[in-house]
Amino acid sequence: MPVTGPDFISLQVRDLDAAQAFYRHYLGLVRSPAGPPHAVVFTTRPIAFALRDLVPGTDLDSAARPGLGTALWLHATDVQAVHDALAADGHPIVSAPVDGPFGRTFTFADPDGYHITLHDRA
Repeated sequence: MPVTGPDFISLQVRDLDAAQAFYRHYLGLVRSPAGPPHAVVFTTRPIAFALRDLVPGTDLDSAARPGLGTALWLHATDVQAVHDALAADGHPIVSAPVDGPFGRTFTFADPDGYHITLHDRA
């Protein structure tokens, strides 16, 4: 049977509580009641997005940047407001907001160094 597409995305993080608080505060993500104790699953649609504790043997500090070569884009309803809140609090903005084929778009680095792109055109 062929693969039909992405169904679940998770990032390994150094501090699960801190990462959850960051994604809740800045992106407005809500934790799902489902999920194992070593992870936080958010109520995102159409694809589930989660954060999880590091898998044994994973050393994020030894990588130049976690997820290097991977593009992770999330849809947001007010990209500019998210950008402004992150910038105001000193979080790294990797690429400034621009308007393009995916609507208003910008990329930031989360507390673990993952580059996340937000866009507002569904």
